[in-house]
Amino acid sequence: MILCQISDLHIKRKGALAYQRVDTAEALRRCLRAITRLRPAPDAVVVTGDLVDMGDADEYAHLREILGTLAIPCYLLVGNHDHRDTLRQAFPEHGWLGRDGFVQYAVDLGPCRLIALDTQDPPNSGGRLCEQRLAWLERELGRASATPVVLAMHHPPFVTGIGHMDRIGLPSADRQRLLEIVDRHPQVERIVCGHLHRPIQRRFGTSVVSTCPAPAHQVAFDLDSEAMPGFCLEPPAMQLHVWIEDEGLVSHQVSIDEYPGPYPFFESDGRLID
Repeated sequence: MILCQISDLHIKRKGALAYQRVDTAEALRRCLRAITRLRPAPDAVVVTGDLVDMGDADEYAHLREILGTLAIPCYLLVGNHDHRDTLRQAFPEHGWLGRDGFVQYAVDLGPCRLIALDTQDPPNSGGRLCEQRLAWLERELGRASATPVVLAMHHPPFVTGIGHMDRIGLPSADRQRLLEIVDRHPQVERIVCGHLHRPIQRRFGTSVVSTCPAPAHQVAFDLDSEAMPGFCLEPPAMQLHVWIEDEGLVSHQVSIDEYPGPYPFFESDGRLID
């Protein structure tokens, strides 16, 4: 089972640039072309939030048009830039988005189960995991205790060291409650998140949590707690989470851009190329 993760698309209305500089729509198109080049093809794509930039209907219509070129299932989460009801109206055939309330659901992907957890807390940019959402998660985990789970959410449940992003993260009490639930359910193989526009990993109880880079702009790397918020145009990337029988879940970071190669290590007769 191969699950492709992309995140933080920030799609604008047609013709608009993010921060007057970044063509996020073209970045997503390049990303989808990279996904279609993958062999074997992923079984599904999960998008861990910030699908659009301002949460309006025109942006979601633009997103729908671009994602319409993708031939494999695509599961959407909400981030702090999204609007739940407008998302549902743009994708009415996606019944797993629900009709009201939180955008969270569980779907089976071969030997694994994908659980999407809603961390949005409008109008705040930071996230929340209230008791209602955590109780729902515990029930879902209890339904299939032997099935490996990929838990997807937008805000990561840990402090990253990037100060301005941590200030719009999850509260420490919510992170602690999630940790307690994960520790009670060791089938949670991985927690995959967005929000940071950077690849970051951390141990999280009995599991591992990671954030995904974006297909367009990345949050500037700066561990000064008082650094000014900013972005940079580092190489875009996506992540592939691969379930290998008798081994578990293995995660890879894969470039979206094309580069020269691959080139062989060996001559046709088996000798190492010198």
